[in-house]
Amino acid sequence: MGYSITSQIRGTDDYGSGAFEAPRGNRKHSGIDLIVLPNKPVFNLVAGIVTKLGYPYGDDLRYRYVEITDVNKNKARYLYVDPLVSVGAKLSKGATIGKAQDLGRRYNRKGKTITPHIHFDVNLNGTYINPEEYLASV
Repeated sequence: MGYSITSQIRGTDDYGSGAFEAPRGNRKHSGIDLIVLPNKPVFNLVAGIVTKLGYPYGDDLRYRYVEITDVNKNKARYLYVDPLVSVGAKLSKGATIGKAQDLGRRYNRKGKTITPHIHFDVNLNGTYINPEEYLASV
C-alpha cells in the first residue's frame, strides 16, 4: 500500500494536530489525518462497500469524501479525496479509491500552512472511534 498508519499521521502544524481527539476549538478531532500529497493515490484501508460520496464543507464543493461501510456496518470516511469509485462498489483492502485533494487551496493563507493530508474517521453505531485501534482489529 502507499502509506502506513503509524508513519504517516500528521503532526502539529499551524492548524493543529492530526491525532485522534486532538483539540479543535470546542470539539475534538473525530479521526486521524494521514499525510498524502495532492494528486497522489488514496488507498482503501478496510474492505467494504462504497455507501456515500459527499462534501465535507457546505461552503466549498471542491472538496469531497468517500464513505465505505464494512461487513460489521462500521462507516469509514476518507475526506479530501477526489473519488475514483462509485456508490455501490465493493472494494478490497488496498484498492485505490481516489486522489488526495490540495488542502492548501483552502487553508494556506495569512502566513499559515497546513500539512497535505487526508482525514480518516470511523463511526461505529453513531460514535467516532479511534481509527488506529479499529484498523488494528480488522
